[in-house]
Amino acid sequence: MATRKNAKRKPVPCPDCGGDGEVSTTVLVGRKRRAVGKQSGFCLTCLGTGEASAGGE
Repeated sequence: MATRKNAKRKPVPCPDCGGDGEVSTTVLVGRKRRAVGKQSGFCLTCLGTGEASAGGE
């Protein structure tokens, strides 16, 4: 009888960025801190990979 092969698991998407690897932040300007636009950057939780960390952190 042949041995079973384990199927590869799909990576779990990051809860903060939803698997995109990018998060957007509102840019605030001036003394009254008015919003002028959005700025995107890579997710610090998954470091831009889009996958949740194995440690569950």
